[in-house]
Amino acid sequence: HLVWYTAGKRGVIIMRSIVITGIDHYYGAAFFYVGQRLKIRKEPDNRFDGEAIEVLGSDGNRCGYVANSVSTVGRGACSAGRIYDTIGQEHEVIVRFIIKNIVIADLADDEHIHS
Repeated sequence: HLVWYTAGKRGVIIMRSIVITGIDHYYGAAFFYVGQRLKIRKEPDNRFDGEAIEVLGSDGNRCGYVANSVSTVGRGACSAGRIYDTIGQEHEVIVRFIIKNIVIADLADDEHIHS
């Protein structure tokens, strides 16, 4: 959450962050950069996870998945299951942090401002 003050009023901007996992099975961390816009797309026919959400690069190729297990979802981030019913079939994300082989992104156009 980001807290801001304007003319004596307080507001909170809530951003939903995700962890992109499985990147070593595709292009690795070198593929990603801060500010990069990627597409996430529901994959309802995934035989391992009914709430799977794949991450696609600008070329449309898969570059990872939205983390959806307790061992891959970072504290403070949303799991694929948590966002699954709140997004359409596809949604844009923006890469915010890259730490070794961990990529953290925010859902684009996802700022909810509360006063």
